[in-house]
Amino acid sequence: MLLLIVSAAWCGLRTISAQTRVDLEASKKRAKVEALGISTQVEVKLRENTKLRGRISGTDADSLYVGNLAGGNTKILYVDVLDAMKAGGGWGTKHWVILGFVASGALVTWAVVKPALCDGGAQTRGPC
Repeated sequence: MLLLIVSAAWCGLRTISAQTRVDLEASKKRAKVEALGISTQVEVKLRENTKLRGRISGTDADSLYVGNLAGGNTKILYVDVLDAMKAGGGWGTKHWVILGFVASGALVTWAVVKPALCDGGAQTRGPC
């Protein structure tokens, strides 16, 4: 009799903890979406391995609304969301500046090192 009571309580506790874990994950997703803000271009990964892109048009206690290019809103429950992130728009200004510095550094290095290696055209091998 005691074993039956303990096993019933144990199964009930597992159900409660699983539900709490789902609620905790959903609240983390909700906080992340709220941090992104309304009208932010996002990419949402769903549990069924699909991605949805659009702008956040609104949020509820248990869901968010993503507006697509056609003008419609899609309601997505937070429990169905694996990840929500700001949609990348390709290379930003920072990336282009870094690439410019790297390219100019390579050109300056080549202009300085080539004359030292080639010795005024006397060498016939290497980068000359």
